Amino acid sequence: MPAPFTTADFQARMARAATAAADAGLAGLVVTPGPDLTYLTGYQPTAMTERLTALVIAAGAEPVLLVPKLERPDAEQAPGAEAVRMADWTDGSDPYAALAPNLDGGGRYGISDNAWAMHLLGLQRALPGSSYAALTSVLPMLRAVKDHDELERLAAAGAAADLAYGEILGVDFAGRTENQVAADLAALLTKHGHSQVDFTVVGSGPNGANPHHEAGERVIERGDTVVLDFGGLKDGYGSDTTRTVFVGTEPPAEVLAVHDLVRRAQQAAFDAVAPGVTCQDIDRVARKVITDGGYGEYFIHRVGHGIGLTTHEPPYMVEGETQPLVPGMCFSIEPGVYLPGRFGVRIEDIVTVTEDGGLRFNGTPHELAFVN
Repeated sequence: MPAPFTTADFQARMARAATAAADAGLAGLVVTPGPDLTYLTGYQPTAMTERLTALVIAAGAEPVLLVPKLERPDAEQAPGAEAVRMADWTDGSDPYAALAPNLDGGGRYGISDNAWAMHLLGLQRALPGSSYAALTSVLPMLRAVKDHDELERLAAAGAAADLAYGEILGVDFAGRTENQVAADLAALLTKHGHSQVDFTVVGSGPNGANPHHEAGERVIERGDTVVLDFGGLKDGYGSDTTRTVFVGTEPPAEVLAVHDLVRRAQQAAFDAVAPGVTCQDIDRVARKVITDGGYGEYFIHRVGHGIGLTTHEPPYMVEGETQPLVPGMCFSIEPGVYLPGRFGVRIEDIVTVTEDGGLRFNGTPHELAFVN
């Protein structure tokens, strides 16, 4: 079990956030419940409700956390609570009027992507001269660069997912439904320390050509290619890995060829990881391998996404994203080929940027595995 983050950790995060906001020309940040609030204060309300909870951060000012009065005792137990000034509001009063004195009435603020529309509109009514922009658009790097303790958690989550994959190769696939194999995967993730399972994609046969296929009642057959994409949270940080397996021992030549093509694309993209390389370059490298192999039209998604407190977050490895890679960034590399009505192949690892390249958090073999 990793050591918990400390008040000093949260103080440092909020200070960096305040500086980043000022550098971006913002008056500050308004952070509502979700991963940003967890990252900055360690506070996770027990329930996401219609009652306003908001952290205000601005350069040169003490951070303020406004919470409903009935939830204040829980907020005061958060590991970052001593790093903020706590304020509250009661049912029947106006929470936006309570928050307004902590904001510049004419300022432009970054606000959490997942802030409820009713709260944003309430702030705009209370402070009609203020304006707001989504944090992902104005501060995409807020949580993107992980510190040592975060990297250790991500590495442990990846290792746990690898253990789950190693065990799933020993279960029966043929004659069982996708849902049954997905349940096995979820149980294995939990067995190896995940507190939350976010997804267990089991795409068998033609269903593998749908990158986000929801496991269903299709019975897996011998001769099927099966895409396994699974992950969740362990000690608060995410795992996400994909491997493609074949049910039986004699895959068709095209399955072998496509799998090898995707494997080479994944390796090429990983080899390209280094500080200063742009996010879109990682996508381009993988895409070129698959396009040169004749399957470019069947690679239908970006090559990767960031990971941390959530399994999908900035930065994104996609065309048009010119953000340079920085040591401590963590993201997936997951090229795929999807042949409608036939089969799909995807291979995914989580990687982090080091001072001179990249490091994988997943270590299971990339070769096509055979299952019963």
